[in-house]
Amino acid sequence: MQSPALALVHTTVLLHEAVDVLLAARAGRQGHYVDATFGRGGHSRRILSLLGEGARLTVFDKDPQAIEEARQIADVRLEVRHEGFRHLGDLPPGSVDGVLMDLGVSSPQIDNPDRGFSFRFDGPLDMRMDTTRGQSVAQWLASASAQEITEVVRDYGEERFAVQIAKAIVARRQAGRPVAGTTDLARLVADTVKTREPGQNPATRTFQAFRIFINAELEELEQALAASLQVLREGGRLVVISFHSLEDRIVKQFMAAHAREVVDRRAPFAAPRPLPLQLLGRSRPSAQEVQANPRARSAIMRVAERTGVPA
Repeated sequence: MQSPALALVHTTVLLHEAVDVLLAARAGRQGHYVDATFGRGGHSRRILSLLGEGARLTVFDKDPQAIEEARQIADVRLEVRHEGFRHLGDLPPGSVDGVLMDLGVSSPQIDNPDRGFSFRFDGPLDMRMDTTRGQSVAQWLASASAQEITEVVRDYGEERFAVQIAKAIVARRQAGRPVAGTTDLARLVADTVKTREPGQNPATRTFQAFRIFINAELEELEQALAASLQVLREGGRLVVISFHSLEDRIVKQFMAAHAREVVDRRAPFAAPRPLPLQLLGRSRPSAQEVQANPRARSAIMRVAERTGVPA
């Protein structure tokens, strides 16, 4: 049960910077925009406060609690979709003037013990973004092999002790004492990991890995980025805020691959062929923002603009 004393408050990272660069390409704040990860609505509310009367905002989120909050916003310009942002591609081609993706987990999700995202509170090992469908982490761990667990912890958590952690989880299950919850898992990992990074709980990487895996976060990000090329019209902006290296690597490589000019080696003196994106840069939260909100410290925002070149 969620503690009544727990204040589930979310502070939006790069609130003004992200929205300002998203809307900068369209004078008069008209057009159709997408907040692909509504979360708790910080970016969406600011977008709505700046948009003109005839503009539109479509928001996506898998989390039922996020959708419930989005539906509390009484604004005829707002369309709410209870779907993951891979469904961005369901929008008509060339119909969108800006797409914002704020990746990761919101503070209310982390701070709610019932969701199982954090080792700071005891709760069930769930970690699903959409609690209405799919397997929880606990259900997956009930049958996953040591090899499967190793691959998840190693690939999505970049954890050096993935093999040892996986073996410990399976050994507990085979002994009739499966990992019972978040604090139990954190304790098991702490007992297994031999060295610890300064200032980081030894279970951090394992929790990250299980959350990313159970929600297919990286696969969905790749699908959503590809879809953005189809739905953005010429001059539209793609703004992505990521919080860990796996996400940022995918975003960086995607933007670079679609913004790099290609030279035809069969005609070396011909002009390079332009590609669908133009890079507009990257930025991080200010020192003042990080001091006020430590969860902002790892954020990186990358921005690109859609050209008129077909994807």
